[in-house]
Formats: sequence, structure tokens, C-alpha cells
Amino acid sequence: MAQGARTTTGQVVGVLLLAVAVAAFLSVAAVRHGFFDLQVYYGALTWWVHDGGEIYDYLRPFTQYGFTYPPFAALVMLPMAYLPWVAAIVVSVSATVVVTAMLLWWLLDPIVRRAGWTPWFTLAVALCLAAAFEPMRETVNFGQVNMLLLFLVAVDLLRLLPAGNRWAGIGIGLATAIKLTPGIFIVYLLVTRRWRAALTAMATTAGASLLAAALFPDASREFWTEALWNTGRVGELAFVSNQSLRGVVARLDPEHPSTLAWLVLVLGTLALWAWRSRLAAAAGDEATGLALTGAVMCLVSPVTWVHHLVWLLPALILLVEHAVRAPAGGRRRRLLLVAAIVGYGLLCSRIVWAWEKDFTGVDGFLGSNTYVWISLAVVAFLPVRRWVARDGSAAEASGVPQLDQADGRAPAGQRHRIGRLLTVR
Repeated sequence: MAQGARTTTGQVVGVLLLAVAVAAFLSVAAVRHGFFDLQVYYGALTWWVHDGGEIYDYLRPFTQYGFTYPPFAALVMLPMAYLPWVAAIVVSVSATVVVTAMLLWWLLDPIVRRAGWTPWFTLAVALCLAAAFEPMRETVNFGQVNMLLLFLVAVDLLRLLPAGNRWAGIGIGLATAIKLTPGIFIVYLLVTRRWRAALTAMATTAGASLLAAALFPDASREFWTEALWNTGRVGELAFVSNQSLRGVVARLDPEHPSTLAWLVLVLGTLALWAWRSRLAAAAGDEATGLALTGAVMCLVSPVTWVHHLVWLLPALILLVEHAVRAPAGGRRRRLLLVAAIVGYGLLCSRIVWAWEKDFTGVDGFLGSNTYVWISLAVVAFLPVRRWVARDGSAAEASGVPQLDQADGRAPAGQRHRIGRLLTVR
């Protein structure tokens, strides 16, 4: 047997063994939520379309949970009301798998090119590992839309914006119209002074929302005046699944969580994020901008359930890319790989649920907020890449100094250029 054939056979066997191992892990670790959130969407749309009720008046039987997304999301999901329940599940899972595969490939392609890895094998391994990732498996088991929103944002930041496409911003705008929290990526575009893309995103959000208002005036009126402000519909802030800064503060004092402490933490985190995002944009590193902004969105949102943390996937992959780019056998490579493995391992482990019933004490504070600490570490320490050309090779952009891969700083003698660049870009 030729060497190439033996290699391919080994890779196929390796992927199959990994898939079996992941399936075994999921059989033990994955919680079956019965597509709970998808049931909420499906029930609300059925109630609205077929039973003549208002979509925001619907509550899933025996729960406090109802449809919490803007009316444009209802428009996008409207075909679901005409599908059998099993078909709705198939569409939800299939769409999540497809967009996940595309996103993973966009992020893995520079690593594959640099390391010379086999493309199909790399993607297959990544998909298996993604299936074990707790936010991903929760997204699938709940029937959530998280990966679809991440994909829309990534279309802009990983494909359209680096290519200078005039439609850059449309994906962010659509994601924001579907669920308001991706609107922080509009702020990212403003902070990094990509005015055209920011205007496109804002116009898209406004246009989609106005379209929904024209088609569904009663639902739009109820959402923007009542449902949006009814925080009781989203769940308990102190619940351990809420891995946001608001959740951290709420778990310190569930009865009287300090709004002032939360705002101080949010403002400090946003300031750090804005500084690091501008460094990334100055280096032409949109992937790191995506990762930093996804992490800060999870931190500053009042409610960030565990399944929302799929936004941390880009950061984990970027850590691996930095490790591949680092000198073989060096301390930097080892440190980056350890960070990626530990972060991924913790985000597969369900560790925060050990404190679901009691999150008091030092161990409760540290353990119940584990995923928050990971998000904060991403915002503070994720390295900024050197400018990367479309063919995956490192190069120096016109007028943009090379950034040190370790800490995002320019080499000595060039740092003053970054200061000027950040003030005029």
C-alpha cells in the first residue's frame, strides 16, 4: 500500500474512533433538553399563525418562557409554523451543522495552509470536537439560533470586510434584527472606524425592523413597548447558567444584586475591549476582532446562558493558530496550546453545574463563574495576529506596522505609528 493511501486510511480510522469517543462522551455528559427553546418558537408561531393569538402573549405551558426575539425574527422563523414538529427539528439541527462547518473552515484554513494539514481531516476532527463543546451541544439540544447568528456576523468580519466588499455590515445588521445582542458588533465597527460597514449594518437592522413593523404592526408595537422590557420572561439572573458579569454580581447577592457594581464591571470591560479591538483592527486582524467582540458580548449582556458561549469558539481556534505560528518547541507554543486545551476542556466539562444549588463561599464564587473567567481571559489576553493576506501568508499591510504576536504591541520604533493610526483610522 502506498504511503499516501496508508495515511488516508489512518486518518479515516482516527476520525471514526474520535467520533465514537465523542458519541460516548455525549451519551453521558449531554443533557437532553428536548429542543426546549425550539418548542417555544414553534409553539409561539403556531399560536400566532393558526390560533389567532399575539405572539408575545404566548407562554410555553407550565413555564414562564415565551418568544423574546424581535418581530423580524418571527418573520424569519415564520415557515416553521407550516412544518411538522419533526421537520422543524431536522431543519434546526441541519442548519446549525452546516453553518458550523463553514465557520470552522474559515477559521481553520490559515492553520491548514501554514501547517500543511490535510483539509478534510482537520475539518472532520474539528467538527467532532465542536460536538463535545458544551455551548454547542446545548445549542443543538435546545434548538437555539446561536450558531446562525455567529455565522451571519462571521460572513461580514471574515469574508466581506477583509475583501473590502461594499456589502460588509449586512450580516451584522441581520443578526441584530433577529436578536438584539449582536448589535455590539455595530459598536465594534464604530470603535474601529469602519464607517461604511457600520452604516450598512445600522441601515440593515433598521430596514429589517421596519419591514417587520409594516407586516406585523401589532406584534411590533407589543415587542418594542412591552415584551422587550419584561425581563421576567428570560429567567433568573443568579441561575448558574447565566455566565455574564450580571450573573456574577447576582450570585453574590441573589436577593439584591448591585446594579452599580455591574455597571462598573461592564464599563471597565468595555474599555479594555475597545482598546484591544482597535489594536486588532489596526493589524487587519478581523478574526481576533470577532473573537474579542463575541467574548465581550457574552460578558456585558445581562443574561448569557451557557449555550450563548458558542461565541468563544473563534478564540479557541485562534489560540491554536497562534501556537502553530510560534517556534516549534518554544515556551510560547506550549503556553498557547495549554491555554487552548484548558479553555476547551473546561468548556466541555459542565464544571459550573457543580455549584448549581449552592454557589456561596470562595469555591462557589470561583467555580460557578468559570466560564466568565474564560471570557475575561479572552478579552484581556487573546493575542493579536500580524496582518494576514487572503492567501494565508503573513504580510505587512500598507501603512500598518507588524504587531508582535505575543502581546499585540508593535516592534520598538514603530509603536508611535500605531498611536497615530488608531487616532485617524
